[in-house]
Amino acid sequence: MAQGTVQVTHTGTSRWRRRTGEYASLAAALEAASDGDVLTVAPGTYRENLVVQRAVTLRGPEGSPGSVRIAPVDGVPLTVRASAVVQDLHVEGQDASAPAVLVEEGTPELTDLRIMTRSSAGIEVRAEARPTVRRCTVDNPAGVGIAVVDGGGGVFEDCEVVAAGQSGVAVRGGARPRLERCRVHHTSGAGLSVTGDNSSLEGFGCEVYEVKGSGVQVTGRGTAYLTDCDVHRTTADGVTLDTDAVLTLADCRIHDVPENAVDLRSRAVLTLTRTTVRQFGRNGLSVWDPGTRVDANQCEIFDSTGDYPAVWISDGATVVLESCRVHDVPDALFVLDRGSRADVVDSDLAQVRNTAVSVSDGATAQLDDCRIKDAATGAWFRDHGSGGTLSGCTVDGVQTGVIVTKGADPTVERCTITSPAEAGFYVSAGGRGSFHNCRVTDSGGYGFHVIDGCRTTLRKCRTERCARGGYEFADGGPDAAGGGGALVEDCTSDESTSLRPPVREAAVQTVPAPAAGLLGSIPGQRTTEQEGLVAVPEPAAPARSPEAVLGELDALVGLESVKREVRALTDMIEVGRRRREAGLKAASVRRHLVFTGSPGTGKTTVARLYGEILHSLGVLEKGHLVEVSRVDLVGEHIGSTAIRTQEAFDRARGGVLFIDEAYALSPEDSGRDFGREAIDTLVKLMEDHREAVVVIVAGYTAEMERFLTVNPGVASRFSRTITFGDYGPEELLRIVEQQAEEQEYRLAEGASEALLKYFAAIPKGPAFGNGRTARQTFEAMVERHAGRVAQFTAPSTDDLTLLYPDDLPELPGA
Repeated sequence: MAQGTVQVTHTGTSRWRRRTGEYASLAAALEAASDGDVLTVAPGTYRENLVVQRAVTLRGPEGSPGSVRIAPVDGVPLTVRASAVVQDLHVEGQDASAPAVLVEEGTPELTDLRIMTRSSAGIEVRAEARPTVRRCTVDNPAGVGIAVVDGGGGVFEDCEVVAAGQSGVAVRGGARPRLERCRVHHTSGAGLSVTGDNSSLEGFGCEVYEVKGSGVQVTGRGTAYLTDCDVHRTTADGVTLDTDAVLTLADCRIHDVPENAVDLRSRAVLTLTRTTVRQFGRNGLSVWDPGTRVDANQCEIFDSTGDYPAVWISDGATVVLESCRVHDVPDALFVLDRGSRADVVDSDLAQVRNTAVSVSDGATAQLDDCRIKDAATGAWFRDHGSGGTLSGCTVDGVQTGVIVTKGADPTVERCTITSPAEAGFYVSAGGRGSFHNCRVTDSGGYGFHVIDGCRTTLRKCRTERCARGGYEFADGGPDAAGGGGALVEDCTSDESTSLRPPVREAAVQTVPAPAAGLLGSIPGQRTTEQEGLVAVPEPAAPARSPEAVLGELDALVGLESVKREVRALTDMIEVGRRRREAGLKAASVRRHLVFTGSPGTGKTTVARLYGEILHSLGVLEKGHLVEVSRVDLVGEHIGSTAIRTQEAFDRARGGVLFIDEAYALSPEDSGRDFGREAIDTLVKLMEDHREAVVVIVAGYTAEMERFLTVNPGVASRFSRTITFGDYGPEELLRIVEQQAEEQEYRLAEGASEALLKYFAAIPKGPAFGNGRTARQTFEAMVERHAGRVAQFTAPSTDDLTLLYPDDLPELPGA
């Protein structure tokens, strides 16, 4: 029963409308009211489930905020299905399976509501509803603060989520809300969460803080646009983007984050404009995976509190920095892995304790008109395949300006290095590099120091006032025989009008002075996700028996036809070996293979095991796997492709050369592409050294069929094609079960069946990752499990280990 009455004010002029009156319950008043009527609710507690289906005004008494409590025992306390006005109410819900306020239709206005609840959501907006929500507060320690789902939308102005047991604001199912001047804090999940196709969130002047998770999380092709927003004091990453997410940040501030300020993966795209990132414990920008991209303009990244690079780019990602500043950090910009790329234009990198720009593992960096100041090392191109261009840059106040080592091959042009404590340019350990129109002044060591007979090119370079000399070539100079040493043209020094041929001597290696030494390892990023970039040699493990390796192959989920093919091939090789030992003729077995199939079907794993099997049979000397792709084999100019292909083949001697996406060597519209040169070189090497290396080419089935027709010698070298089929639902379930067992989780009753249905329904398009999809599903279940169990005061062992059907993520595109 209500503890007060409801005053209905008649506002219409029709004589058929009910007269003004008082009603003993809200339900009766709502039933009696018509569009345009005003329902003034007397102070009291109403244990009713209200459903507003007409365009009325429902409000508490003026001057008594919070005096009207809508608090039913269960169900939804307030449901709005019309363009009504609801204001000055206190809403309490107790049903964990239902929202406290549910907006299903119309364009209602909700103003000055205080929602204190333990519901699935404080406010939930669905379907075609487009409410305007002003000055409302949500306190919901059991669920989501504000949920906008299934195509819902609306505007939320000056609202506050003061507590949430899950996400503060959750947007999914194609919903598109707008937040203005809202505050979200003290949540146990993400502050703002957007997921799913066509789901989008706009935020203006909002603040997200004190979050036990990521401040902003956008996944599954969701989109968000934030302007003039603050994200700070999170326990996880400040911003997390995954799986084709798109986020635009303009004039925003991300700070006081113990992990990554921003973490992007799986083809996510981030655009930053006039945004500051500071006081982060790991990376300011952490960017992973092919197709993942960051475009930053007029941004500032500074004041790191940890020991990690400010900008980390790996696994084929791309970052563009234009007119940006990165300063007061351990390392500024690290680019790793083939396909990874950084483009930096008109930017400043300063007050860097170690390396301003580091490029390794086949990555590329291009810096144009940039300024590097006060760093231990200006730029370091570390190893084979790593390169790029420094153009029109200045480097000042460093230990060493530019370092090139281990086969790296950058182009440096029109750059000036001023006052390096050691060398201006230092090239060693097989480094290359081309230096054009570069200048070094006031060096504490040499201007250009090239050792180990490195094949470096210097053209029209100039040195002035270098303490140890302008140029030093140790172990081979400009006149070194046999093609070794530097090529020097039209270079000058203030010591003379032109560069004199250096006296060959055993030079002392000059090095910059970071704590780990010149060739020390790169700072780690994730102890569980990456290895050090400068590997420490380990003693070779003893070879396993063929039976042990085949046992590991048999333990792989699915791939039955692949296992039969590999066993048949292994049996042929083994029997041939025994026939030769018996003095009999043995059939020639071509060991080179073609692997076809979708990503994530285990091609690389099987290639590794195949090499180990051949090693255990004595066919290969080492059995190791060298994995390459087009970028490792194809050069930028005539002649360089053959050299790269030869080097990759030499690294694989005694083992397996695995060429992933081999069809990229012969694009359909090849023009003057150098990929054909790589194929021709490879075919000749396979013929000349047929016993030294096993070559496996891999890729999509149709593309690989085209690849095999490009060169007449290619198909004859690969006599056996093994097709890797997509995993079925049962096999994907087995992968999840294996993951669960390894991580000490268990599937609760019904979870296996739910997983089977999930994997049967999941889209199998080009983005389907097979085994990777299964592993990502398990990781998502563990994350949802953690969000649920973290709320338990004293969880049992079953609570901590059991994964339930409800822990499954939403289907992609659902």
